[in-house]
Amino acid sequence: MITYVYETIPSKEGEEIKRYEIEQSIHDAPLTHHPQTGEPIQRVIVGGIGILTSSKDQAKTLPSKASAGCGCGGGCGCSHG
Repeated sequence: MITYVYETIPSKEGEEIKRYEIEQSIHDAPLTHHPQTGEPIQRVIVGGIGILTSSKDQAKTLPSKASAGCGCGGGCGCSHG
């Protein structure tokens, strides 16, 4: 089983978006509604951040916030730039 991140689809502007982590088989189709609440949801693609340094022999990788159910743009403290 894989844990996927889903978020609600707001029905009106300004409505709060909620995030959920839901376990599914890799063979299951993405959910369109939350299995318990019936709210419309969509799968969110999240991942880690890789940073290359100027050194040819080194690459640094920062930990992903995906385990907290957060991706860039989720208002969880990640920064652009």
